[in-house]
Amino acid sequence: MLWLPVLCGAVVGLALSLTGGGGSIFAVPLLHFVLGMPLRQAVTVSLAIVGLTALYGAVLQRREVRWLAGAFFGVGGIMSAPLGAWAGHLLPEAVTLVLFSALMIFIGVRSWGGMADSPELGRFACRPNPSGERRPTPACVLKLVGAGAVTGILSGIFGVGGGFLVVPALILVTAMPVCNALATSLVAIFLISLSGFFANAATAGAVDFKMSALFLAGAGVGMSLGVHFKARLSAAALRRMFSVFVILTAIWILLRTIF
Repeated sequence: MLWLPVLCGAVVGLALSLTGGGGSIFAVPLLHFVLGMPLRQAVTVSLAIVGLTALYGAVLQRREVRWLAGAFFGVGGIMSAPLGAWAGHLLPEAVTLVLFSALMIFIGVRSWGGMADSPELGRFACRPNPSGERRPTPACVLKLVGAGAVTGILSGIFGVGGGFLVVPALILVTAMPVCNALATSLVAIFLISLSGFFANAATAGAVDFKMSALFLAGAGVGMSLGVHFKARLSAAALRRMFSVFVILTAIWILLRTIF
């Protein structure tokens, strides 16, 4: 069934474009449960597909991307992703899936109510200069790199690009609008996924390249559609749609793992 990996990939690309993090959340469950890949192989392939799709999405939305902020965040993730991959290899498969489900439920619940949409960002925000612009001061860069490091650890363990953390962190630190944060997150997701992929590739085993290519093609189509429809949806609608899908997917993974 050649259409199945294409359809699964389209779901990932669409979610990645609309939420900045949904694609990486869905990729591992779809590759592992629906397409039958072994878990560690699914993690590795997920990182490659999510990373390439995120890069494609960033190019499509290049006018909305804040490239420097995305790069600093990505550097932090690159440094820590190998540590996450090492931790992931030590965990039994069932434990990894249960922890992954718990993380998804947490993200879904937090996303429903909004995590960092307030313009009053407190001590975590980069301070604007007298003209109102926010420049990358050393303190601001350290905050972005630190947030990226946490994301990189999760990326290595679970095979996720970390966009569910990148978007609120970018808003929190830089006070950029949601539309810019979603587009900028794709740069960081690409860099973090790239590092996580190389950290996991040695233990992935023989990869089904045909299935992976079909999945990637579907993800590209989904990303293109998502960029088109994103402008027609409010930020609140995007958050809540993402929350519902993430929580339902987490429940499904738990049921499949337990029973």
